[in-house]
Amino acid sequence: MPKKISGVITALVTPFDHQGNVDFKSLENLVAQQLKAGVRGFVVNGTTAESPTLEKSEVKEIWQLVREKSNAETILILATGSNSTAKTIENTKDAIELKADAALVVVPYYNKPPQRGLFQHFKKVAEETGAPILLYNVPGRTACNMSAETTIELSFIKNMIGIKDASGDTDAAETIRKKSREGFVLLSGDDGTYVDFLTRGGDGIISVGSHIVPEIFVKLTELVKFKKFDQAKTLMDVNKDLIDALYVEANPIPVKKALMMMKLISTSQMRLPLISAQASTEEKLKFEMKKRGILE
Repeated sequence: MPKKISGVITALVTPFDHQGNVDFKSLENLVAQQLKAGVRGFVVNGTTAESPTLEKSEVKEIWQLVREKSNAETILILATGSNSTAKTIENTKDAIELKADAALVVVPYYNKPPQRGLFQHFKKVAEETGAPILLYNVPGRTACNMSAETTIELSFIKNMIGIKDASGDTDAAETIRKKSREGFVLLSGDDGTYVDFLTRGGDGIISVGSHIVPEIFVKLTELVKFKKFDQAKTLMDVNKDLIDALYVEANPIPVKKALMMMKLISTSQMRLPLISAQASTEEKLKFEMKKRGILE
């Protein structure tokens, strides 16, 4: 039986050492910390992983380690999207070979296709690969927003299993929930609006903040599940400043700095064109993390 994709899924960073090589020991530490906190799964090779800078061989090695250190119930998703339909098909076939539970396929970036182009892109990837596909709408990075109507239409394609929506538009999420195929999975990609997203019919989140406070995102999910909406909103409000601090510079710059301060990864090294956090970001993170007892 395929795994039900829901709950808290972490969009894993790729730790690097000072020479810029993948730091597999840090990655192992991070996976263990996440699973212990109750996170249900991981996305490998997403934007948070600095996917444009990873070689195919590195992605495969990272995937193999994460799979080896996870358990049988862990949801494992491989990000495979690009702004070329042919390249996306090739990458998504790799996800099948690696036995991913789903391929995360982003809206094509930079070339700004119209809605009918988006529909044809995703339809062709689904038909050519047969892979379970999660759509990924993140207009802040792609310069192209996939409409609720296009998403709803795509939901009726057999192997289109759901969407990660990082638009922050919870009205659109509610519309998708009401009109999409039954069983179509709705995952938030926006930490700051997660509680509202859940109350509008969401099934979970692919999160950046769950690296730092995984137990908070797990708790938020449980509170809404049991209709404790006021408690969930209060918990979200209490952690708003910390979540905001993780986005004062482009993701994953702040989260890697925070993970290094927590000693979960050895460095906050990035691969160009991204670069390590500036001092003001580090101070803001340190303040918010100390306030919550994450750092001493």
